[in-house]
Amino acid sequence: MTNADLILKALSHPVRRDMLDWLKTPAKHFPDQEHPLEMGVCAGQFARCGLSQSSVSAHLAALSEAGLVTQRRVGQWIFYKRDEAAIAAFRASLDTL
Repeated sequence: MTNADLILKALSHPVRRDMLDWLKTPAKHFPDQEHPLEMGVCAGQFARCGLSQSSVSAHLAALSEAGLVTQRRVGQWIFYKRDEAAIAAFRASLDTL
């Protein structure tokens, strides 16, 4: 599977698109996070989508595998950020289709 295929598969699910949207403006969507948002958004914050922790983890893993988000482990927490460069590169690649 190519990277473009992984990205398209990741974007095919509405919850993952919501997650990417929330990560675009984390201060708006995760104002109560205890850790600084500059670190990223803690995986536990995504409970707002109403899914189980295992489902949330699977969605974040799909976004990470596709290269749309980066993850950083700090102690027991994992923080996620959008990978804006990867998203821009994917968008630019659509122009060649």
